Amino acid sequence: MVVTQQEHDQHPALWPNRRTVLKGAASAAALGTTGALGTFSEVALAQSNLRAQITQIPGVGKGAPTDADWQKVGELCLGPTKASIKEGEFKGVELSFMGLNNQNLHNLLFRGFLKPWEAYTGAKISWIDLAQADYNPRLQQAIATGTVDFDILEMGAPFEGDVCGKGLASEMPDWVKKQIDIDDYVDYLKPPVGTWNGKTYRVTIDGDCHNFNYRTDVFSDPALAKAWKEAGNSSEWGVPKTWQQVQAVTKFLKGKKIKNQNAFGYLDAPKPWGGFGFYFLGSRASAYAKHPDDKAWLFDIDTMKPRINNPAWVRAIQDVIDALPFEPADQLNADPNTTGFQQFLAGIGSMIPWWGDIGQVAKASDTSVVGDVVGFDILPGSDDVYNSKTGQWDKLPSGPNHAPNCAYLGWGIYVMARVNGDEKKHKAAWSAAAHLGGKDLSLWTVMYPSGFQAHRTSHFQYDEWVAAGYDRKYITSYLNSQLGSYNHPNRAVEPRIPGIFQYYSIAEDELTKIFAGKVDAQTGANNIAAAWEKLTDQIGRERQIGLYKASLGV
Repeated sequence: MVVTQQEHDQHPALWPNRRTVLKGAASAAALGTTGALGTFSEVALAQSNLRAQITQIPGVGKGAPTDADWQKVGELCLGPTKASIKEGEFKGVELSFMGLNNQNLHNLLFRGFLKPWEAYTGAKISWIDLAQADYNPRLQQAIATGTVDFDILEMGAPFEGDVCGKGLASEMPDWVKKQIDIDDYVDYLKPPVGTWNGKTYRVTIDGDCHNFNYRTDVFSDPALAKAWKEAGNSSEWGVPKTWQQVQAVTKFLKGKKIKNQNAFGYLDAPKPWGGFGFYFLGSRASAYAKHPDDKAWLFDIDTMKPRINNPAWVRAIQDVIDALPFEPADQLNADPNTTGFQQFLAGIGSMIPWWGDIGQVAKASDTSVVGDVVGFDILPGSDDVYNSKTGQWDKLPSGPNHAPNCAYLGWGIYVMARVNGDEKKHKAAWSAAAHLGGKDLSLWTVMYPSGFQAHRTSHFQYDEWVAAGYDRKYITSYLNSQLGSYNHPNRAVEPRIPGIFQYYSIAEDELTKIFAGKVDAQTGANNIAAAWEKLTDQIGRERQIGLYKASLGV
């Protein structure tokens, strides 16, 4: 269970008793001036030392970071702000910031990072904190009614069609692009992601894909290997590589023991989660539904006809129905927070899809008991893949079909258009966004529990992770699972079209009925498809088709 912020503040005894800080960047720069190093080398050395310094706060394996750590990192990363903003320049400016408080991260970290920014610039920030399940309804209400009551917004790229497409966001100034080193983003997060009609709106602070998290001890256990053979399985006991294998392993593990505890296989997350839970069905479905010869997998490209009720998606839904009896009791009421943080990291279950948070929290949090026994890979494949053009299941000559789910395209910071009429407020809002999306600060957020995962080319310098305290084998597996997803030729990328989370929320509501046994998989999927068709007509089918094609690069 994650300690709440209030409990954390009231009980200093809960704070880890450690502080490891390396020598400052100033001393490194001083070293640079003692030899023949030029100005460029001095700057590079200072940045390298800064990155080494902040990644030792607190040091991986030395307890969960505290608010004091977040503030220290924010202060050490103020250099780019001080280079472009005068001290006290934003005195009298008040900004409101809307974002997430999921797992007591996101906004709570932003507070710490921005406190030294506020102290230096003179600006003040008020906060609108939202639980994950409340985020989509709150944002949709603001979009639908035009009542934007926030100046800065933490938002994912899928919402860009709703927010940027309706003129609610402020275009990024060129000085911000330079400050955040926008060219450092991994390729799949470069334009058109973060842009609309050729204009840039987003400071990227996160990269997203669902990777496969598994227990290495479970899949190397001799007793389980013996029982697997005795059960008549011809394959070797090991980490599943396909969803067919995931299903077989999940059913096999029911009733087995690992380290004197009940063993479980895959953990599904059937409970609605404000639209975000749909991604977890998507991760089960992508290998079935995303054909290498077809860029689409959610809708037909030319008609926007939903594919949610085709045989691929229905198979994925049926997989959940079939697996639930072999999962922990009351799994029907588990949302993704439950499966990730209260089950898998607490030692329950052996396989889940999740964003990169699991790998961070497993090693850099006080809440995990599995940090030494977690492995990572891209999502499982499938022995066959559905071909929507022929209506047949294809077996590929290359072997199982893989289609990593690049779910959500990552969180970003967006400045709202309502600040455009006030030059001082506009500059202040973008300065705050640029500080949160800074290149060096981002390295810290992707190494420690934050809600964000690797999203810059510079994040894949493995030696920096090892120096911070990560085991090289562990971090290589973790980062490769993300790079392998980002760069996969058949990756499943969602469309940035208006209403995308309305589609997802509709699906969640209907899936709840399916998983509760009120309707069968096909009937429920047909109900989702019919509701999606109605929504598409409400939004405007021809416009949706055009935006869908553009999002897929067709």
